[in-house]
Amino acid sequence: MGKKIVVIGGVAGGASTAARIRRIDEQAEIIMFEKGPHVSFSNCSLPFYLSGIVESSEKLVLMNPTAFKSKYNIEARVQSEVISINRNDKTVTVINNATDETYEESYDHLVLSPGASPIVPNLEGVRSPHVFTVRNVEDIERLNNYVQTKDIENIAVVGGGFIGVEVAENLKLAGRNVSLIEFANQIMMPFDYDMVQILHKEMVDQGVEVIVEDGLAAISDTGVKLNSGKVIEAQAVILAIGVRPETKLAKEAGLEIGELGGIKVDANYRTSDSSIYAVGDAIEVYHQLTRKPARLALAGPAQRQARAAADHMYGIPHQNKGVIGSSSIQIFDLAAASTGLNEKMAKQAGIQSDSVYIIASDKVGLMPNSNPLHFKLVFEVPTGKVLGAQAIGKGNADKRIDVIATLITMGGTLEDLKELELTYSPMYSTAKDVVNLAALVALNVLYGRYNQVHVSEVRDLVEQGAVFIDVREPNEFANGHLLNAVNIPLSELRGRMGEVPKDVPVYVHCRSGQRSYNAVMALQNSGYGNVVNVSGSFLGICLYEYFNDVKTGREPIVTKYNFK
Repeated sequence: MGKKIVVIGGVAGGASTAARIRRIDEQAEIIMFEKGPHVSFSNCSLPFYLSGIVESSEKLVLMNPTAFKSKYNIEARVQSEVISINRNDKTVTVINNATDETYEESYDHLVLSPGASPIVPNLEGVRSPHVFTVRNVEDIERLNNYVQTKDIENIAVVGGGFIGVEVAENLKLAGRNVSLIEFANQIMMPFDYDMVQILHKEMVDQGVEVIVEDGLAAISDTGVKLNSGKVIEAQAVILAIGVRPETKLAKEAGLEIGELGGIKVDANYRTSDSSIYAVGDAIEVYHQLTRKPARLALAGPAQRQARAAADHMYGIPHQNKGVIGSSSIQIFDLAAASTGLNEKMAKQAGIQSDSVYIIASDKVGLMPNSNPLHFKLVFEVPTGKVLGAQAIGKGNADKRIDVIATLITMGGTLEDLKELELTYSPMYSTAKDVVNLAALVALNVLYGRYNQVHVSEVRDLVEQGAVFIDVREPNEFANGHLLNAVNIPLSELRGRMGEVPKDVPVYVHCRSGQRSYNAVMALQNSGYGNVVNVSGSFLGICLYEYFNDVKTGREPIVTKYNFK
């Protein structure tokens, strides 16, 4: 007789483990418990039901118990909650939520995939009927029915992570008035502060009220009160503050919990009990760049963990390389993706690093729908090891980040990225793709071929009266420029170098960085030793400044914004 495997929790982790076990062992008895009504659903697609992109909630359900039995010979018991693990007897106690029957089920191996639950703060009004969280199909159906049947107009979404942003976007697409509230100074924490300003602007441009650096204080029947005292009108409130790993069963069973609050597992996803494995959002994983424990609530890693755990049960070797954290999101007209460490994370990990910010066409400019792609590359100093990247644009941001994710996983450096041979067609990219270009720019910085400042440093420099040379053409300069900048077009620079001072730092920019790089090199090679390139140039400066200018009413440092 084969092994008896009990799996607690479905979706990406549990269901994938069960399916992999069946492919390895046809004789195994596999029982999967899910306390809700759906054992396998696309939780990452839940927000898209609110806008009708996913037309019906039934489509969110990927497989039902009958299909699991017929296709995989896996017994999936829904509405069945495991309430305790009895390690000495190797049994679990289960309550059937439909009948209130309680019984025990034995196991040879147990797999925990309980996931994570939404964080609900202990504040006034959070238990009101018009307050929602989004974790499963039932949640999204309940929210959508409430919004539609009561014809709700004003909605507050609390939390600017993936779920919060996607819920806010899809409710806006459904024609609602949406406020997005984030306690931190930015939404979408995988992105650095300079890059996320592009996303802030996109949300605002599409009609979402974005409120940062302000937290939820209380909820009433008609709105939400923030820590600042500001009141936002809202007849429905969605809490998307974050999630915490579901570890109740593991703790009560005496399994070891990690330093970040997730279930501690070894390289093969075994818990402190050799008969019990754990995968998915509830566990702590190893981050290959920081070399520290991490929590990563993503479906892709959960599926790989599921395969590794199942393989280990049957003696199939697995190399655990750890995680790097790769993700992507569509925010209205922009695709945004990131991988590895951003600058803030690298600093927190004590890794000496630098970055470059590149703006390049996502395809050849002559082609239809060619648009700027904003790309930030983070690298270790002095090794040049690639640590992470972020990309935002209307084109294939995810494709570029996938390239960097692969390189990071293989331990690649800027030199490797520079030489990476990628496909090229004018309809899809440029001959020197933005990822190759970023490597070239980063190597120039790493090797000290020129100096740079980031867009985040420009305001202070302008307010201090620093010298800025704008090397765009006069018509571009007339359409918006930095306050007090001097316009010396690149086409005229060699005949006007006498106008460039040598006794103070000179900061050079153009629209996106290519012309200013050429200008800096020409000046350096002509004896100017104190010239600095502005990484991101004028387009990056405008995008960085805009959201905070609008929100705070501060004086702009540009005469007119340029965004194209």
